[in-house]
Amino acid sequence: MRRLRACLGAAAAVTLAAAGTTALIASNASGATSALGNRWYAAAPYLMPLDNDPPDPAAIMDATGLKAFQLAFVLAPNGGGCTPTWGGTAPVSSDTAVQSVINTIRAKGGDVSVSIGGYGGTKLGQACSDAASTAAAYQQVITKYGLHAIDFDLEEPEYENTAAVRNEIGAAKILQQNNPGLYVSVTTAGTADGTGWFGKQMLLEAKSQGFTPNNFSIMPFDGGFNGAASQTSALTNFNAILRSTFGWDEATAYAHEGFSGMNGRSDTGEYFSQADFQTVLDYATSHHMDRFTFWSLNRDRQCNPADNGGRTSGTCSSVTQNSWDFAKYSVKFAGVTPPTGTPTPTPTPTPTSCKTAWNASAVYTAGNEVSYAKHNWKAKWWTQNETPGAAEWGPWQDEGAC
Repeated sequence: MRRLRACLGAAAAVTLAAAGTTALIASNASGATSALGNRWYAAAPYLMPLDNDPPDPAAIMDATGLKAFQLAFVLAPNGGGCTPTWGGTAPVSSDTAVQSVINTIRAKGGDVSVSIGGYGGTKLGQACSDAASTAAAYQQVITKYGLHAIDFDLEEPEYENTAAVRNEIGAAKILQQNNPGLYVSVTTAGTADGTGWFGKQMLLEAKSQGFTPNNFSIMPFDGGFNGAASQTSALTNFNAILRSTFGWDEATAYAHEGFSGMNGRSDTGEYFSQADFQTVLDYATSHHMDRFTFWSLNRDRQCNPADNGGRTSGTCSSVTQNSWDFAKYSVKFAGVTPPTGTPTPTPTPTPTSCKTAWNASAVYTAGNEVSYAKHNWKAKWWTQNETPGAAEWGPWQDEGAC
């Protein structure tokens, strides 16, 4: 999955009402409390609070009525160890930046879920020795931020590691038991058949451990998809996989099924428009699915004209849109009507000045900035002679046009 994305339980199945059910109320580090209905946590789009030119969540809330955000991603430290960090570099224990974002959202009546994993990077399930130590690391995140919801984003390369998946699923079950009412989602790759071999193995692991999350969500993009029809077909096929794996009937399987899309141009050049989102939303609501989310709010705005449609970006959608068009579908899924009004086209941003030009022979370390192809780039780790933008998950973070 993600992409420019770095892109889980009661024993009985419970069908969630459209208005949602009451979630756990917990205290965050500052003692404040906040909780939303489960339907909001199920509708929370992904937001990278520290990377990909983070948008102002308060502005999104005012413009769309959105109340919940899925913050991404918590990983193991890049240097090794079994402690939680943001993106492998910023320790959760000493974080103030993400806490400030959460405080802003909660002050406006909203809340967050935190997503762990994503595409690339070292996951805690890989770094920690067993399920208990993995759960202990994630419990630090839950306690620090007073979380009512958490997302396990299990994809490459972690979901190809049997031991790591066993640790993640075991940790999810422990967290669910130790934090009553915690909303837990599990997100994994989507294929035309629903999900691939590794996704099916993950489901079997959950079955073997007796673990049932609020939902298992698939990401039907980056796999040869072409618009909403291919996505709803994959969701239908995934429902059949859930039925055969857990012995559920169709309605119970849909009540534990989720959709995680990608707005605009995907990593592999697929395109998903506002009309596609509406079609999938109609499918999700008519089948009483549990979750509807997307990657990402950082991308929910129009690109500069020179970029629009020609490349995939972590900071814009590469389709024609007004800011936060796609977030409004999450609001609708939560059961709320987005604010009305004449949409204002997104103004073309004024390009920033270009950094020193990238040099193939130079050595760059994390945080170094360069310019290449009229974009600024920031190194995510040590690199030499790796062209910025040449690989989707390479060492360079696109900081936008210059």
